[in-house]
Amino acid sequence: MKFLLALAVLACAAPWSALALAQHEEAMLLVAHPAFRDMDYRQTVLFAAPGPSGGHVGVILNRPTRRSLSSLFPEHEPSKKVLDPVYYGGPFSRGALVALVKMDAAPGAGAVQVMRNLYMVFRVNTIDQVIESRPNDARYYVGYVGWRAGELKSEIDRGIWSVLGADMDVVFRKDIEGLWEEMLQQSRRIRAESGAESGTAPVFPEAWKTGAVPDFQAAARTADFSKIIRPPR
Repeated sequence: MKFLLALAVLACAAPWSALALAQHEEAMLLVAHPAFRDMDYRQTVLFAAPGPSGGHVGVILNRPTRRSLSSLFPEHEPSKKVLDPVYYGGPFSRGALVALVKMDAAPGAGAVQVMRNLYMVFRVNTIDQVIESRPNDARYYVGYVGWRAGELKSEIDRGIWSVLGADMDVVFRKDIEGLWEEMLQQSRRIRAESGAESGTAPVFPEAWKTGAVPDFQAAARTADFSKIIRPPR
């Protein structure tokens, strides 16, 4: 995975196999293969959608931190209205706040429509407006995940991700305990029912296979968020 350069300009249900790859122009859920040992992605469920220039952008759905939005921005009074914790969205732009917002129209500049009535927002001023007007119709993330054109397809081809259709209920699910296990079993069940082959063992980059695996949940929950871009007021 590499940084999705186009996002800087913006400031902004089938399992894997040919059928899943044919749906790469739609939003999807990505379920990490059990052998995926990278600290950022081990036992994760991601939401991913097409981005600019043929790439994809997404966030990790099952990495809540122990921080509230108001604890990150104590001088920003509207942040106190947000009930859910801040989530760790991914390793790209860890110092930036990103939001998934449920709205029937774009909430403002720097918003990318990723599903019907769902927008991913990158611009700080627009996120601030969401916090002030409808704080709990959104989920807030520190960082995100980006793929250049063809990269996600290559990772799916190599068996790193299992693919399911995007589901708004899963994206905003509050109880994420066991989400990865549940989605993994769902993808396996769909494959079995469709008669699809499991395929060969996944092929991971060497750096993702070696070394001890840290406590990824603890790392996400205790990360240093002191440099996150703050809402303007």
